[in-house]
Amino acid sequence: MEKIGVVFYIEGMGNEKKALERALAKTAENLRNEKLVKVKRVSVEDVIENDVEELKYSGMIEAELEGDLEGIVRAVLKYAPAVVEVLGPGRLEIDAKRLMKVMGEISLFMGQLMEKFGGLVAYPSLEEIPLPKIGYTEEELEDFILDERNIKYMFIIEAFGEDEEEIKKTMLKAFFIEGCKINKIAIKGEEKDGRYYTLVAAELLSPFETMFQLNAKYAPVAISIEEPQIVDITATELQNALTDLAGFVYELVHRPIKKKLIEKDTFRFSLQK
Repeated sequence: MEKIGVVFYIEGMGNEKKALERALAKTAENLRNEKLVKVKRVSVEDVIENDVEELKYSGMIEAELEGDLEGIVRAVLKYAPAVVEVLGPGRLEIDAKRLMKVMGEISLFMGQLMEKFGGLVAYPSLEEIPLPKIGYTEEELEDFILDERNIKYMFIIEAFGEDEEEIKKTMLKAFFIEGCKINKIAIKGEEKDGRYYTLVAAELLSPFETMFQLNAKYAPVAISIEEPQIVDITATELQNALTDLAGFVYELVHRPIKKKLIEKDTFRFSLQK
């Protein structure tokens, strides 16, 4: 398996300088002993004081790593770096079945986080957005896959709403906003406790980055890549996808801290009124 070289930029923030320094040192130690990937170097920058951030101090760890796709993805999920820089190779060709296993692992991990910290999917009002096109000819599908480098995949998620038709319209518009073309959609559900719970199965086409992001945001019940059998991914596409994934993990696990900061600021504002 081809090895992928990356640099993780891991940010730490806090209001206690010594505590942050200890936390960064511990993370650096964990990285140096990491077994998921080969660790080439780890450096820790000095903690600095922020002028405008909510948290007073910040620091950065820079770690150069190398590993297969599975190891790099697991490291991203574990350390949630602020930025992932892909050093090489410039292009990867990944078997669709192998990529599906990686996507399934991401979906399971993200689903567990969302059960604990809440969901990631949030859209503005979709009322003014027209319903997108559903269904394409074989010729159009071929053009999307060969010329536009789209991936065709079945995407199955759980959803709930007022009724089946309302859920269908919402999901069609949501997939469209995310940047997907919709070839097929089917919904099966039942009413439960005054709400309608469904399984939504959609055959979608999108670039690799969109599919990767959608999988992390929705944590689908299942995802199955139909075409192509070998997925071509550039270093830039992989870099963007991994950075997005890390950002989703970071957002979820830091929600309790953000909530406390908001509550603190609200209390401070109330005292000043």
